[in-house]
Amino acid sequence: MSKIRLPYIDHFMDRHGTVRYYFRRGRGKRVPLPGSPGTRDFISAYEAARDAQPEAEPEKHRGEPGTMDRLVADYYESPEFKALKAPTKRAYRLAIDRLIRIEKIGHRKVRDMSRANVKLIMAKRADRPSAANDALKKLRILIRCAIDLGYRKDDPTLHIKKLQEGEHHTWSEEEIEAFEAHWPIGSQQRTAFALLIYTGQRVSDVARMSWADVSLDGHRIRVTQDKTGTKLDLRLHEDLLAILAAWPRGPASILYTAHGNAFSTKGLGNKMADAIGAAGLPDECVTHGLRKAAARRLAEALCTPHEIASITGHRSLAEVERYTRAASNRTLNDSANSKLSSRLRPTPPPDLGAEDE
Repeated sequence: MSKIRLPYIDHFMDRHGTVRYYFRRGRGKRVPLPGSPGTRDFISAYEAARDAQPEAEPEKHRGEPGTMDRLVADYYESPEFKALKAPTKRAYRLAIDRLIRIEKIGHRKVRDMSRANVKLIMAKRADRPSAANDALKKLRILIRCAIDLGYRKDDPTLHIKKLQEGEHHTWSEEEIEAFEAHWPIGSQQRTAFALLIYTGQRVSDVARMSWADVSLDGHRIRVTQDKTGTKLDLRLHEDLLAILAAWPRGPASILYTAHGNAFSTKGLGNKMADAIGAAGLPDECVTHGLRKAAARRLAEALCTPHEIASITGHRSLAEVERYTRAASNRTLNDSANSKLSSRLRPTPPPDLGAEDE
């Protein structure tokens, strides 16, 4: 005779040695079942428990109301956070969660966050200005969310200045030539380098470039920047076209690994770091400096800030100015002076051949 196994039934033996049964669905409430399995009372009680609506578990929230932990949870559910690009969301989550954890402020009340607290958090990172500034940025985002939600009315981050950060070194022409002399045309490293220096894009965008993004005539490429979502339609430089022509074409991605797969952003960054080191370049020569070098070249070619932004994708002219700060003063000075016309009337030279009588 076969046994019928009813779901959601468990049992235990009490201190008197009697086996007791109960019904429990998931993490719901335990419902005692009378008698033994198969009896009329047991089946009736089981069916009643099974048909009853399961008790709704209370909604769980991160942290208590009014705390920094709850504010973080609220921010992650906000329209502002949900509107961010997926990579930015991941970066923000990692940075915010790490900040809350390291500073041990998750249980603290949002209303108690003071200007002195913010400055102290920055002071702990004074030896790492970029980390201090990022902490300020994330706190400012959270506080503005808190104001929107009514947690508080004032902003303790207001008027707190960022620390002065060191900037990425802009590659010089000599450093560019040194890399190109070490890595020949046709190599993976030279191809990646050319895409970076001639398009002026970030590593994340170069890693994602595919042949499907190239126009039918092969002279243009469409780029949607991963960080900002900015859409660009770039004309490929003649030198870049020559280098791409010497690079074996893969089925999809323009750049690909030894196994034929597309590079990840981190993978391409590591590949370029190794290539830069192998070329004997100084530590200050990092991959992001090629984006700045591309902007410098455009500035030295007397492109306007708007023309440069149309290639680099910068959304503000202030950022363009920061990227082109290393443009050769001599080149720009000669151009500037050539645009100024003389304000003095030409004066005929004295007759040096005449003698005084």
